[in-house]
Amino acid sequence: MIWFETLQQLIETRVACIIVTVLSVRGHAPREAGAKMIVTLEATFGTVGGGNLEIIAIERARALLETGEPQISRFVQRLTHEESVYGVQCCGGEVEILLETVQPVRPVMAIFGVGHVGLALAKILALFDIELWLVDSRPEMLAPERLERLQSENAKVRVFNDPLLDSIASSLPPHAHALVMTHDHAEDLHVIKALLARDDTGFIGLIGSSVKWTRFQHKLLEAGIAPRQLARVTTPIGLAGVNGKRPEQIAVAVAAQLITVLNTSSASTRRGERPLASATRE
Repeated sequence: MIWFETLQQLIETRVACIIVTVLSVRGHAPREAGAKMIVTLEATFGTVGGGNLEIIAIERARALLETGEPQISRFVQRLTHEESVYGVQCCGGEVEILLETVQPVRPVMAIFGVGHVGLALAKILALFDIELWLVDSRPEMLAPERLERLQSENAKVRVFNDPLLDSIASSLPPHAHALVMTHDHAEDLHVIKALLARDDTGFIGLIGSSVKWTRFQHKLLEAGIAPRQLARVTTPIGLAGVNGKRPEQIAVAVAAQLITVLNTSSASTRRGERPLASATRE
């Protein structure tokens, strides 16, 4: 197995994995130091020697993956009759194993509408280790000089200029979160409709008043969206108690709410869950 090619494929397909490496060997062992295998929750690639040693390594690796947190650990396994649990391995040696977690799945946060509020929010979210999608039908809102500062922060920024924003909503990866705040209520409605047509999105936030949402609900129901789907939309958005109507103030309130969303989300985001209650934002 060419392990780094397998690793690259897993990263490209957003599959978390553990790299299992034989760090050192004392005495006799089935594999030499440097031998590697890759473990996912559903598959393994390569081998570190098979038998009892390998089964224990796989179990420990999958236990790390289930936590969902990047971790690194090591353990020593003796290859003796007394230390065997899953079949006898009595080479007589001792092997040190390193487990390295690779979590290629960054949370995805999409901002539909990069106007004054959208840009202010993007400047805050770009500080976090996320994949930040900036989507707007107006090319001037996505001009490189306008977004230059964002590219130097922690987030991986992706820019989408498209006259049909609902097509971008339909192409979001599973469990992505979305904020809908375009300059045009018609665009907002199309994006919300596209997001609700899916059952695998994360947080869906819509900027605006309760009056706006009431009108949207009527139109969405007329378009065939099930009533239970409407409950997936959080609107108005923003953390309660953070007041003000300036773009920067609204962005801080929304970002505070989204930090909780990001902290509680994972690759196994529960379908259809509404992460947080909303605060009023007129």
